[in-house]
Amino acid sequence: MTFDNQAVEIPQTLPMLPVRDIVVFPYMIIPLFVGREASIRSVEDALSKNRLIFLASQKDITEENPNPAGIYETGTVAKIMRMRKLSDGRVKILIQGEAKGRIKSFTKTSGSFEVSVEKIEDTVKAEHAEEVQGLVKTAKSHIEKTIALGKALSPDILLVLDDVTEPGRIADLIASNMGLKVADAQRVLETTDTKERLSLVCQLLQEEVETLTAQAKTRGHNPNDAQRGQRENFLREQMKAIKNELGEQGDSKSEEMDELKNKILTAGMPEAVQTESLKQLSRLERMHPDASEATMVRTYLDWMVDLPWGKQSEDILDIQRAKAILDEDHYDLQKAKDRVLEFLAVRKLKSTIKGPILCFSGPPGVGKTSLGRSIAKSMGREYFRIALGGVKDEAEIRGHRRTYVGAMPGKIIQALRQAKTRNPVIVLDEIDKMASDFKGDPSSAMLEVLDPEQNASFRDNYLNVDFDLSNVLFIATANVVENIPAALRDRMEMIYIPGYTENDKLLITKKHLIERQMEANGITSENIRFTDEGLKFLIAGYTREAGLRNLEREVGSVCRKVAKQVVMNETNFIEVNAKTVPELLGPPRFTRDDKMLESNVGVVQGLAWTQAGGEVLLIEALKMKGKGHLMLTGQLGDVMKESAHAAMSYARAHMDELGIDQEMFEKFDVHVHLPAGAIPKDGPSAGITLTTALVSLLTGTAVRNDIAMTGEVTLQGRVLPVGGIREKCLAALNLGITNVIIPMANAKDLEDIPTQFKEKMNFILAENLDEVFAVAFEKSEKFMKKLGTKRQEKKAKASTAAA
Repeated sequence: MTFDNQAVEIPQTLPMLPVRDIVVFPYMIIPLFVGREASIRSVEDALSKNRLIFLASQKDITEENPNPAGIYETGTVAKIMRMRKLSDGRVKILIQGEAKGRIKSFTKTSGSFEVSVEKIEDTVKAEHAEEVQGLVKTAKSHIEKTIALGKALSPDILLVLDDVTEPGRIADLIASNMGLKVADAQRVLETTDTKERLSLVCQLLQEEVETLTAQAKTRGHNPNDAQRGQRENFLREQMKAIKNELGEQGDSKSEEMDELKNKILTAGMPEAVQTESLKQLSRLERMHPDASEATMVRTYLDWMVDLPWGKQSEDILDIQRAKAILDEDHYDLQKAKDRVLEFLAVRKLKSTIKGPILCFSGPPGVGKTSLGRSIAKSMGREYFRIALGGVKDEAEIRGHRRTYVGAMPGKIIQALRQAKTRNPVIVLDEIDKMASDFKGDPSSAMLEVLDPEQNASFRDNYLNVDFDLSNVLFIATANVVENIPAALRDRMEMIYIPGYTENDKLLITKKHLIERQMEANGITSENIRFTDEGLKFLIAGYTREAGLRNLEREVGSVCRKVAKQVVMNETNFIEVNAKTVPELLGPPRFTRDDKMLESNVGVVQGLAWTQAGGEVLLIEALKMKGKGHLMLTGQLGDVMKESAHAAMSYARAHMDELGIDQEMFEKFDVHVHLPAGAIPKDGPSAGITLTTALVSLLTGTAVRNDIAMTGEVTLQGRVLPVGGIREKCLAALNLGITNVIIPMANAKDLEDIPTQFKEKMNFILAENLDEVFAVAFEKSEKFMKKLGTKRQEKKAKASTAAA
C-alpha cells in the first residue's frame, strides 16, 4: 500500500500528536502507544474527521507536557489506519506517514494541540542526477556492511531497497530503519534537497560502519570474518526470498537463533563472556525445542544479552548542580553530602575511579534511603533499591546454580538488568538486618560485592562468568552498625546520620512534609494553614523519635481530618495552632512537666541512646530492711547489671570516705529500678548514674533534679567515655534539662551539637566520681567538705600505721 506524496491534500488545520524518542517519516508504517490525555484527544479528533494527524517529535523526551517551543516544527502528516483501546487506559494506533509538513502556527494549545501545516516538497536538481545515483549505491553498500558487522536491522530491508526507485524515499527508508537518535533523524527529515539528504544519510551510515568495525576489532574479529558474515547474510536473504516465492514458511528456529547470535555479538560482552554465550547458543541449536534443558539454556541466554555489559550512563559532574539538588531534597546531613561532592570532584579530575562503598547509619526515618535516590539524581545515574531485611539465603546475593529448578541470578545481577546500565546507584537497604541459616550466610556473600578490590570480577553462580561491579556506586543503610559483621563493616565507609532536633523537624516539616501531605490528601492552602506554634506543639506533644516518619503521619492525620470536615461542609478553612491540634488529634501523647519536681534521694536522671535517638532514663534506688542484698529490676541487660554491681562495690570500698554507715550493707537491702519495666535496657552509659543513685541513697543526700548524666565508671572511680553524646544531650534539652554531666573524653563530641542548642546548655566534664558528686548532689558543698575531711582522716591513719 503506497501513497503519492504529491497527491495528499492537507486540510487547513490538523490535530497534532507530539511523539517521544522517534521521528516518523513518510511511507513509514508503525504502531504508536498513546497515553497522555491531550494526545488521546488529538487521536479522537483525527478519527472523527478525515483520520489525518500531524506527528512532530519532542525536543526533550522527558518532558511530560511539552509546549509549542519544545516541539520540532517539521514533522509528518500521517493517516491513522487502525485504533484500539487498551485495558490500562492507553490507545494503540497504527499509522502510515503520507507527506512531510511544517507547522505554520498553533491554532489550539489547550486540552490538545491543533496546527496549521504547510506541505514540504522534495527538490531534485537535474544536474545532480548522476551524483544522486552514486549516493544511492553508496548508501546500499553501507547498509550491507552494517548488516555484515552485526547491526540488528530488518532482514527485508535489502529486498525493499531494490524495489524502491525514488532517491528521496530511499534516504527516508534507511533513516527510519537505522535507529537514529531523534536529533539526527530530525536533521534527515528537515533536509528537502534529495542530494543533501542522501549525503547526510551516507555520512551517518559511514559513522555507524566505523563504530561497528571498531567493536568487531576489540572482540578479536578479523576482516575475513566480516566478509564471510556478509556473504552468509546474502545467502540467507536469497534463501528467504526463494522460500517466500515458493510459498514455503521460513525456519522460525533458525531466525530465532540468528536473532540471538546478533544480540550476543552486539551486547558489548567481554571476550570470555561472549565465548561462553556463543558456546551455549551452539548447544541450544542442537537441542530439540521441546527439551526441558532447551528452555533453561534459552532463559540463560536471555539474561546474558539483557545485561548492560557495555552500557553506562554519563556522569553529570556539575558539583554546584549536585549540591543544589542535595540541599533541595534534604535538610542538613552535611557529612553525607560532602562525601558525594568529594566523589564527583575526584571523578572530574580522574575519569577512572572505583565506586566508593558508603554505609549510612542512623535512626529510622532520618532520610538514609531517600538520600541515595537524591545522590543518583544529582549524578545523573540510574537508581535501584535492594531490600535486605530478612534475607537469609546466600543465593539471594550470589544466585542459584543453573542445575537447580527455578534457578535465577542474585539480587545484584537482577538490579543491573533492571537499571540497564553498568554504573547505577544501588541502595542496599537495611544491611544490618540480614540473617543466616542452613542455606548459607548472605553477609559473607556480600563481602565480594562490597570489596572494591574484588568486585571488578564478581561471579554470580547463575551466570558463571565475571561481571565488573567496580563502576556501581553502592550505598548501604543500617540502624545499628554493631549488627553488621566486622569483616563486612571493614569494607564500607561509615557515615553516621544523627537524629533531628525539634528545630530541624520544624524546618523540614515546613519545607517538605506539609506540601507532600496536602497533595496526598487532596487539600490546598485555601483549606489549611500550619502555624509555627501549632507545628511546635505537634512535634513536642505527639512525637518522640529521631526521624520523621511518625511526624509525617501526624501531619497527614491532620490533613485527613481537615479534608473530612471540608467534604462534609463543616468548614472551608482551618488554622492549625496550639489550640486546634488537640481538637484534631486528641490529647498530647507526651507531656512535659515544666515545673521541676523537688530533688529526691536515690533518684537520678540518666541519658541513654536508642535506635530511635536519645532518651532520658530515670534511675530509682530504694533501701529496705534486709541482709545487704542488691536487687535489680526493669529488664536490665548484662552490661547494666554489671555496672550496678560495680557501683555497689565502689560504695562499699569507700564507705568511710563517703560517710556511709556499715549497717547499711548489713541490715538493709537495696533495690534499683528503671521504670518502663516492659522495655529491655542495656549499655555502658549508666555507670555514673547508678553510682550516684546508690551513693545518694546510702548517704541520704538528695540529687539535683535539673541535671542529667551519662558515662561509664571503673572500680577506681574513673569516668570513661560513651557514645551517642549528641542524641543524649538533645534528649535532655527536649525535656528542659540544661545541665548535663559527660565524660571529659567526650568533649570532642560536643562539636556535633548545633551551636544554637549548645549555647542553651551547661556541659560539665568529669574525669572521676568526685567531680560528678561535686555537681550532682543538692548540698554538694557540704557533702564534698565532709568527703574531703573523711579522706584526710583516712590518709592520716594510713601514715600513722606506716610509721
